[in-house]
Amino acid sequence: SWETYLERRSLVLQFLHSNLSPHHLQHHQNKAELLKKCYFYLEVEPKHVNVRDQNHVMHRTDIFQLIDPFQFQRMKKVGKNQTEIQLSLLTELLEQLERGREELSYYVETCDMVTFLSRWDLIVQRLSQLSEFMETLLSLQMPGKLYVKHRLVSHADLRGTRLPNIRLSLCIKMPLIFDRDESFAQKDWATLKWFTENQESHPEPCELHCKLLANGNQIEEGYGRIQTVFSNTCVVQGLQPGRSYEFTVRRSDTHTRVWEKWHDSIILKTKTNAVEDADSSACA
Repeated sequence: SWETYLERRSLVLQFLHSNLSPHHLQHHQNKAELLKKCYFYLEVEPKHVNVRDQNHVMHRTDIFQLIDPFQFQRMKKVGKNQTEIQLSLLTELLEQLERGREELSYYVETCDMVTFLSRWDLIVQRLSQLSEFMETLLSLQMPGKLYVKHRLVSHADLRGTRLPNIRLSLCIKMPLIFDRDESFAQKDWATLKWFTENQESHPEPCELHCKLLANGNQIEEGYGRIQTVFSNTCVVQGLQPGRSYEFTVRRSDTHTRVWEKWHDSIILKTKTNAVEDADSSACA
């Protein structure tokens, strides 16, 4: 009995120190939190198809020229629902794994040999269940495919060309995050810099929102500007000295975006003339 107890206890400890280790669970928690900040898009394959024109000449055409806009909007709603369900399941699975770790730790650290062996069938069942939870968690960390419920392309638009096998899937793009060390304000201008987790080599167009703050964090009514930026840096001119501004950066909207909830914001205060004079004196 003692040898059986030690052997089975070792199996549970091994599971706790590998799949359910605090470091491992924290890693998955961080990935889940990052996913909640990502932008989700609907990706369509193939992107181009060959279609005959009225003279029966084949032309290479963008797939969106053929897809019915109304049906595509319906599929975007499906993609949004799938994204929200996926993120909700990730949160629930992480909670289940955390509770499972506490339960197994109790069996190993608190129960005596007799109690542990008497509950072995229950422990084995829990180990199997937690392993399945971990497999599901890993599969949910990557966006999946969407089942095309509706015909996206009309046969009339194809003029006898074979209907393409259109595949829809979800893809993600990392959130834009301000570089707090490289973003600062001067008297009447501010420099903003942001980055992504995967350090995109070719930044996509994004929107930079600028709002003037009144007292505390209240936005001053009637003031606000939005500008499109095609890099990961921007200099904002025409600011008032000694005022606080809230800057928000977000990816530009596209017709394939299905879900986004989070945007990074930063508050910077412009310098006053007195501060600049003091800085000049200190430099001198």
